Amino acid sequence: MKNVRVGLFGIGLDTYWSQFPGLKKRLQGYLDTVAGKLTCPAVEIVNLGLIDSPEKAMEAGHEFRRQDVDLIFLHVTTYALSSTVLPVVRRAKVPVIILNLSPEAAIDYAAFNAMADRTAMTGEWLAHCSACPVPEIANVFKRARIPFAQVTGQLREDPACWREIDAWIDAARVAHVMAHNRLGLMGHVYNGMLDIASDTTLQCATFGGHIEIVEVDELSSLRREVTADQIADRVARFRDAFAVQADCSLAELERAARTSVALDRLVAEHDLGSLAYYYMGTGNAENEDAISSIILGTSLLTARGIPVAGEYEVKNAQAMKIMDAFGAGGSFTEYYALDWADDVVLMGHDGPGHLAIAEGKTKVRPLDIYHGKVGRGLSVEMSVKHGPVTLLSVVETTDGRLKLVVAEGESVPGPILEIGNTNSRYRFSIGARRFVNDWNAHGPAHHCAVGLGHLAHKLEKLGRLLGIETVLVC
Repeated sequence: MKNVRVGLFGIGLDTYWSQFPGLKKRLQGYLDTVAGKLTCPAVEIVNLGLIDSPEKAMEAGHEFRRQDVDLIFLHVTTYALSSTVLPVVRRAKVPVIILNLSPEAAIDYAAFNAMADRTAMTGEWLAHCSACPVPEIANVFKRARIPFAQVTGQLREDPACWREIDAWIDAARVAHVMAHNRLGLMGHVYNGMLDIASDTTLQCATFGGHIEIVEVDELSSLRREVTADQIADRVARFRDAFAVQADCSLAELERAARTSVALDRLVAEHDLGSLAYYYMGTGNAENEDAISSIILGTSLLTARGIPVAGEYEVKNAQAMKIMDAFGAGGSFTEYYALDWADDVVLMGHDGPGHLAIAEGKTKVRPLDIYHGKVGRGLSVEMSVKHGPVTLLSVVETTDGRLKLVVAEGESVPGPILEIGNTNSRYRFSIGARRFVNDWNAHGPAHHCAVGLGHLAHKLEKLGRLLGIETVLVC
């Protein structure tokens, strides 16, 4: 996958350069500072320099389109005409963030007022007046129906400002990941779960990417080609990655290993970045065998950045991919129970878990039945690491759009249900009762994704880049 490309340009007014010697060079220095701070791994900066005339603005818009940038930062260095901005952004047709960054915390008023040359004084003021044209630019963007965001702060000593800018870059990177992701769909929806039915065209139209339909029959076919050595190697990997409990039979481990190896090959051959699946396999022993032994393999995939959602939950596969792309993990979860004594919500799910965000080593337990599903076999039991967490649901609205529903909380220690499923205890600032009511009020499906850390500020920016509503429950 290509790196995300971030466009950068500064603005000035060409009339000033002959009037105020040294001003242009000084402003270019500000722009160079911004470019240096924006540089980070997996991000390419396309810096078009200082745009100071409508003619240069027109060419800059074409160049940003040629360079296929995902996001533009407009660094306002001094007063500049809105005619040097609109052609750039209108032609580029990507989200724009206005950077209103003062070069210093304050003007040195005493030194400024002691200057003998009033022309030089004006030049010095112009080097500090980045805030001046922002209302003009905002006015023109509004009238042109161009969405924009602003970051106001200091060029150098302002950590809060630069955290916000970094969050925009991270959100743009995740949007880029989603736009290039290949989501595999294998099987069919769980019969009767009306809430998880998804408009896959809407998913592609909103996030981009590609949806690839893959057959359970192909997985079963690939299982036949797995060798004894591959099975032994995968069993060894299971024992390294999981805390395999003593009552897990070697036969079940080998069955899961065969499926895991085949699943890796299926994912590689279709170049999948995520997967949603569900299948009964009734009447076809091979298919049933494959699906009932899939949990360990799908957990390994989820842990290495290829999140797998059970029950053919397309929306939640997208949510899990978003969380994983932010580096927070993204584990499949739903309500399990309410603990009124501790004011926490128990949440978890059967099927895959995200090993990388587990509290301790994930246990593997044998189950005699998979509740509500066909078959039996090995399952995973884990809790999400204790500390701050974020829940994310991708919701289809009644007007045919998508929105993001977000809640920040905390994974807290305490007893869980040791039933061979993922499950954790979550505490929310608004309390369990209000959290449940407020979350449900937005009409999400009963699944969501959970990841580490508090990410609402980044998810809100992702929503703005994608042009979709983001709701923060708490």
